[in-house]
Amino acid sequence: MAAKWNGGHSSSVLCLNVSAEGLVASGAERGELALWDAGGSPVAQLRLPQAEDVTSVVFSPRRPSTLYTSHGETISVLDVRSLQEPLQRFHVNEEEINCLSVNDTDGLLAAADDSGAIKVVDLESKKVSRSLRHSNICSSVVFRPQRPQSLVSCGLDMQVMLWNLQKARPLWTTNLQECELEEESPQSAGQFFNPPLAHSLSVASCGNVFGCGAQDGKVRIFRVTGARFERELEFQAHSLGVSQVLFMPEGYWLLSGGNDGKVLLWDVSSNVGKQQKSPAKSLHRRKAQAAASSRKDGKLNKAASNEHPGVEPKLSIEHGEKVNWLSCAEIKGSRRVLVADQTSSVSAYPLPEP
Repeated sequence: MAAKWNGGHSSSVLCLNVSAEGLVASGAERGELALWDAGGSPVAQLRLPQAEDVTSVVFSPRRPSTLYTSHGETISVLDVRSLQEPLQRFHVNEEEINCLSVNDTDGLLAAADDSGAIKVVDLESKKVSRSLRHSNICSSVVFRPQRPQSLVSCGLDMQVMLWNLQKARPLWTTNLQECELEEESPQSAGQFFNPPLAHSLSVASCGNVFGCGAQDGKVRIFRVTGARFERELEFQAHSLGVSQVLFMPEGYWLLSGGNDGKVLLWDVSSNVGKQQKSPAKSLHRRKAQAAASSRKDGKLNKAASNEHPGVEPKLSIEHGEKVNWLSCAEIKGSRRVLVADQTSSVSAYPLPEP
């Protein structure tokens, strides 16, 4: 059963983050920001200027008292020890920001927005050091752990991109819809009605494996190899769009949240835990098997496809509300998944130990 955290907000909670010290921050509609202790009690609240929706909150990895928040086109930097007026503000994006990410060294902050732009701010000089771009809304951007100059992004242009900040162009790009059509998936005819718009990304702690959740209900797992990445796993996770994916702090346990009101826990370690000799060859081999099966039967059977019908959730939570954000916290010695949804509460569910 979920523990409900109430009293922090009066409107829909849009985003969550947990500091290294266990403090939880949540952002909601109308500029509402709240801080919670591990017991689920609100310890501080603030309404940000212009009452614009708080769309992303991220604690500094090096300074847990520093919180970066996005509201409208603005990024505010706050001190959680005294939640008052922002210490500083950045106004570098031209449209509403959807996602913030800070690199391991706390030197760079990336902000993805509705115009498709990703503005990378040098936190020392307080200036934009790089502008990257998608052709449609950029929904998620994440720095890779242990690689402070490298990040991945995705958007409603169905593109997933790998960037190195020394270059203005992406190192590698994958179009999720083109991948579907290449694979001759039985769903490909329906892709135009339910295209794989990419909503969320999460990078595993190793820095080389990342997951992507999309509008077609699928989760795709990729592995970075040098200056490119390969798709290693794909499975149907939700009956509606996947709004959130989140790798647990260690290993390859992945949480997914969907518009179908479910929160699921997956163990993908058997598929991506070991470095394959050649991910590219593995993918081509699966494609060849799929094509052979397609010619033989006139249709593609699931076992030969790239969808891994054997991937089953380790935990299924019937949350009941569309999931806006997921986070993971250590509370009283055990792990909890924190869920933000259309309500003004945060829900906390116990998780099994990996």
